[in-house]
This record gives sequence, C-alpha cells and structure tokens, in this order.
Amino acid sequence: MLHIQAEDPASPDAQRLMDELSAVLAHITGDSGRASFDADDVRAANAAFVIARNNTGQAVGCGAFRPLGDGIAEIKRMYSRPGHQGVGSAILAHLEERARTLGYQTLWLETRKVNARAVGFYRARGFQTIDNYGKYIGNTKAICFSKQLG
Repeated sequence: MLHIQAEDPASPDAQRLMDELSAVLAHITGDSGRASFDADDVRAANAAFVIARNNTGQAVGCGAFRPLGDGIAEIKRMYSRPGHQGVGSAILAHLEERARTLGYQTLWLETRKVNARAVGFYRARGFQTIDNYGKYIGNTKAICFSKQLG
C-alpha cells in the first residue's frame, strides 16, 4: 500500500529524498539539479510537493510541480528510491490529478538526454518532446516534455 500526501519540501524526509535524487542526477548527468529547484516555488496554493510512503511509513519517493503560467505547471524533483516498483508512476499520477484540480491544462518538464531511464519513463506515460523552454533553451544536453491533462 502506498500513501501519497503533501509535505513541506524542508521536512527531514523530503530533504533526504532530494539529497538522494541530487546524488543520482550528479552521477548520471554531472549536475545535481539543485540549481533548478526552489522550495518556495512548490509551497504556494497553486503548487505541490508530495512524498510517497510505504505501508510502514517509510518515505520512498517524492515529486512536485510549480506554476509556469498560462495553464502550465512544471514537474520538479521526481524521485523514487530503488527497489520500490510503481512509486514513480503513482507520484506522477497524483501530481497530474492535483494539477488538473487546480485548473492546469498542461504539464511541462525537463530532464537530461543522457538520463535514459527518465526519458523512457516520461515517454511511456504520455509525455511528448517539445522545444526546450525557459532556461533550457539552447541547452543541447536537455530534453523537454509536455503532457496535456484530460
């Protein structure tokens, strides 16, 4: 059983999960991704930061979105601890539903091309490649995705 709920990104469990994510990203891409995340961006009423916990209460994954404007939210800090099958999909589905209830029509995100697991994960869940946006414009290592919310 998996329980996903909102939590402050400064909580000890959130910090541990994001530290693990940063280490994984630094290993895969050479960049921890920390510079692309501001906790205040996901604390607003039109944003979200969630943690997934297993049936023993252990934090096993996290994810967030922040507003970008014009009905678009950006997915941030998606992470699932190794060995916990289905957690990433459950977190993403939760974030999609929360974004939909807040009136967003579209989700965007960025990952690195070299992060083949993430690229495959998002493609398998209906995300389509789009032109790089914002700070990722001109970054040949980045790949950006979009998904329309039903």
